[in-house]
Amino acid sequence: MQVGEVKVAEDEDFKLFKQYADDHSSWKQEYNKSNTTVWTRIPSQSSFKMIKVYSVFNDVKPSLIYDVLHDPDYRKVWDTYMLEGYEICCLNPNNDIGYYSIKSPAPLKNRDFVLQRSWLETDKEYFILSHSVYHDKLPPKKGVIRGTSYLTGYLVRPNGKGCSIIYIVHSDPKGSLPKWIVNKITHIFAPKIVKRIRRACLGYEAWKAKHNPMYKPWLYPEQTTLPRVNVLETKKRVYSSELLAAEEEDAIMLKESDVEFENGDVGED
Repeated sequence: MQVGEVKVAEDEDFKLFKQYADDHSSWKQEYNKSNTTVWTRIPSQSSFKMIKVYSVFNDVKPSLIYDVLHDPDYRKVWDTYMLEGYEICCLNPNNDIGYYSIKSPAPLKNRDFVLQRSWLETDKEYFILSHSVYHDKLPPKKGVIRGTSYLTGYLVRPNGKGCSIIYIVHSDPKGSLPKWIVNKITHIFAPKIVKRIRRACLGYEAWKAKHNPMYKPWLYPEQTTLPRVNVLETKKRVYSSELLAAEEEDAIMLKESDVEFENGDVGED
């Protein structure tokens, strides 16, 4: 689906993501170590890299990772990049719209995203996809730069007694950042998030047992309390220059030494 497009995800959307996940012919391998492989590619319509991470979790079942990726309350526990995250409405039981804000390395300004999320469970595969949309109840915030996610997604499959996970991200953090900063941040962030997901999975069952253990609306649609989307609220709007001023404030000349990246290479955490 395209940025700004609000509709129920179709089979073709998941099929396209599966193609990205399984076809490596147009991707460049950047890293391969300890059950984790990282590829990159530059799409024709963007100068920002798509990042694809493949990893095997020998001690995590596919259904468990699916729960961890969905559970909004548990994400507040394990996702140290997240500043704020919540859903505001749904299209149907498998598509919703929500808000996600993320810490950026100093001295860069924090970013946020308004996302439609779509998910699908089949006999052997679990998909979660998202892309940027607009919503009147989630306008840009002063001091935070509104980014664009062209595509972010996970594909989880059984693998022996565990599972494999493919994570793909293609986003534009906006502002006036040099292209090298965007690509470097994404290159570091994507593998680290996959490692943190594994650790989160190992602690989820104990945590969930103490935190509303029967509440899983991603599995049981009757538990959903989100209101249905009003499509009139999802049109692209023109916002005031004051709200968008953060993009200009972010336009500074940076050297690599100015940005506080986390220590370690893409396989460390």
